[in-house]
Formats: sequence, C-alpha cells, structure tokens
Amino acid sequence: MSQPLGQPDDDPLNLEGVDREIRIEKLRREIDEVAGGEMMSGQAADCDPKVEEAFLEHVLALETHGFVYPFETLVKKGVDLPSPDKLDDSSLTTKLWELINVLAQHRLFLHSTNHLSDRKLYTWLWSDALREELMGFGLPFGNCHLDVLGGCSEEDLILSMRYYTNDEDRARWVKDFPDFPMPPREQPPFDRDRTLPESEH
Repeated sequence: MSQPLGQPDDDPLNLEGVDREIRIEKLRREIDEVAGGEMMSGQAADCDPKVEEAFLEHVLALETHGFVYPFETLVKKGVDLPSPDKLDDSSLTTKLWELINVLAQHRLFLHSTNHLSDRKLYTWLWSDALREELMGFGLPFGNCHLDVLGGCSEEDLILSMRYYTNDEDRARWVKDFPDFPMPPREQPPFDRDRTLPESEH
C-alpha cells in the first residue's frame, strides 16, 4: 500500500495529524469560551496545521493573560521600583538601566527616549507608562513596544519632528499639514536610544 504524500514512515495512520486536529478544535473551543463566544475564526485552505495550532496557542495565551499592569507585574516578581524622589541622580541612572533591561527580558522595548533625561524617563515609566494596561506583557512570545512619543498629542508630534523625524518626512508633513507649527530640527540632548535593548525581530 502506497504511503500518502508527506506522511512520515513512523506514523502510517496519520495519528499525529488526527491528534493535532483534536488539539486545534479544543483550542478553538477554549478561545471561544474565554472570548465570550466572540472569536472571529477562519482558516486559509493551505494553512499548515502546525502553524495553525501554534497560532491558536498564542491567541489563547493572550486571551487568558489579558491586559496587565506592568508595574504591578514587576513588583509581584520582586523587582524593586523605588519612587524617583527617593533616588539621587547616580542611583536613579543605575536603577533606570536595571529597569530597561528587566523590561527587555519581559519583551517590552522602549523607543524615542533621547529627549528625556534619565530622571524624566524613569519618572515617566514609574508614574505613568508602566501603570497603564498592556496586552501581552510578560508572555514568552511576541514583543511589546513603548514609544515615549506614542500618544500622538500635538506636543508628541512637535517633539518627534524636532528630534527624531528625518528631513524628507518633515517636508512631507509640512506639505500635508501646512498649518502645523513645524519646529527647527535639533539634535536630542541625550544619546540613549542607540544603546537600548532591541527585539530580535
């Protein structure tokens, strides 16, 4: 009897494939329960079942994990996060880099920090950014990105144009939004971003 195409010799009855289909169906049911019956599902005809299973495992982990507060998560794990006003400048810089590296270990990566001093950045993280809900923080897959200028306020846009945006994008912005108060381009006062941990992909 001929072997089905792609069928491994040690699984002539395709039991692994059947088991995988059972696992996939179980994952779909669990996701549906967690999502309150609101899961939108579909499948490409040529989707590899292994890929689909891995994808659904990630979806379930995200749905189960849900939104978390990074500050609370870190404190529960024993990370010492003293108030900025309890740290002198030297201690604060040391603590900031400890925090940056801990965040990277939890797959959270910072961007656009060169306009802030160490104290202002630590204070922003301690009092604001890390106390906001974040989906996926601390999961062993995927990455979270935290842009200091990600709020899209006018102040954020001005700072971005002043310190981070290249001339070509600045010119395009002026063309599209002629009333925007475009600031002169300047070098950021600090040089931190190039040494920040980066995601692998």
